[in-house]
Amino acid sequence: MTQLRDTYPLYVANEAWAGNADLEVTDKHTGDVAFRVALAYPEQIEAGIAAAVEAAEPMARMASYERQDVLAHCVARLKERFDELAFALCVEAGKPIKDAEGEVTRLIDTFRIAAEESVRMTGEVQSLDISARARGYQGIWKRVPIGPCSFISPFNFPLNLAAHKIAPAIAVGCPFVMKPASRTPLGAIIMGEVLAETNLPKGAFSILPAHRDGADLFTEDDRLKLLSFTGSPGVGWDLKAKAGKKKVVLELGGNAAVVIDRDADLDDAVERTVFGAFYQSGQSCIGVQRIVVHDEVYDAFRDKLVARTKTLVAGNPHDRNTFIGPMIDVKEAERLDRWIQEAVSGGATLLCGGKRDGAMLEATLLEGVGRDTKLNREEAFGPVAFFERFSTWEEALAIVNDSKFGLQAGIFTRDLFQVLDAWDHLDVGGVVVNDVPSYRVDNMPYGGVKDSGLGREGVRFAMEDMSEIRNLVIRRT
Repeated sequence: MTQLRDTYPLYVANEAWAGNADLEVTDKHTGDVAFRVALAYPEQIEAGIAAAVEAAEPMARMASYERQDVLAHCVARLKERFDELAFALCVEAGKPIKDAEGEVTRLIDTFRIAAEESVRMTGEVQSLDISARARGYQGIWKRVPIGPCSFISPFNFPLNLAAHKIAPAIAVGCPFVMKPASRTPLGAIIMGEVLAETNLPKGAFSILPAHRDGADLFTEDDRLKLLSFTGSPGVGWDLKAKAGKKKVVLELGGNAAVVIDRDADLDDAVERTVFGAFYQSGQSCIGVQRIVVHDEVYDAFRDKLVARTKTLVAGNPHDRNTFIGPMIDVKEAERLDRWIQEAVSGGATLLCGGKRDGAMLEATLLEGVGRDTKLNREEAFGPVAFFERFSTWEEALAIVNDSKFGLQAGIFTRDLFQVLDAWDHLDVGGVVVNDVPSYRVDNMPYGGVKDSGLGREGVRFAMEDMSEIRNLVIRRT
């Protein structure tokens, strides 16, 4: 049987440090302390940043195959520790075990993709003789590592979203300091254990669990050349304002919509929408929050989805039959419960769910949610979604765009021209056809617009953000 240790170290400059065990991490199902982790204070964070600065040159000088070997080692070791990683995720995040295993698979995929991309850092030969004055000039450009990076990762996908920063950094040759979410630090620490087994230059990485008030230390230091943050919009934009001259990549939130057109396969759309709305207890930035359905199929789809939602099993995330586990903590569940009550008080109809017990919130569906309610305008980040009607495709696209967010949208339609219209007019980072906005593969460009962020993840695209173009101009005489 898989068991976790009582205490875990953090990592400073590639080495384990267990100077304290000040961070208590709870089992999100029971509420009990599951284990303790070393907590980074300013001294450890400063040491990690200083070491990353020293490691910048040796990291940049690593051969491509050497970086690939490091990443291949990670793939092999993470496969060996698959069950441990899944169990840890189930405990510290309350993620149902099947979903936890899925995230470990994605973690491994991300490192594997990075291993492949690490030897594909290509540039371009460019003709400069576009006019007589440039005759005899030749251009060549390449990508070089941007330098020491700072990463802040969230609690909802603590393995995969940390991997989307760590793996590209190694692939491109950037040392880094990482602050994992204090509520779910163990996945990143295990990655640190695996990286410590490699021959990365000293200072190449530091894994530094810290409280939120320590985030400024990862943000404001001018020695850091890039900040990559995944988390809530309020925190993300605040950090950007403090980041100074460094490049900033933000992967923030959303209130994603799925559009169900009249020609959709309703049974298929129901199954995918149930997944999109309630997977991970709705704690996904691309989780389905708004369900936009054509008038002709609205009643049929609503009734099917409500019936299917009522069958979802909620409870202990370690039970393989469980689909809905606890939210990350009671305060978040209370917050979303208040939003549901606000919507109902404003005239919304509760179709199913709506009951809360501690951090457990039932899978909840509503209709008639007021346009100005928090449930409509903000990111729910929990197991709640609501229905809206449309009669024309233009109306559907307008409803999707009526949001301060713009991460991804899903559309169920068989009309190619409507697909292209959506691709042209939806103000989002990605449009997913005949599936929910919650769909992501780890090599695709992923990110949003408006309040949903800046830049793109997906290994290749993160590597571009973590590098600079360096041009060479040759005058041939």
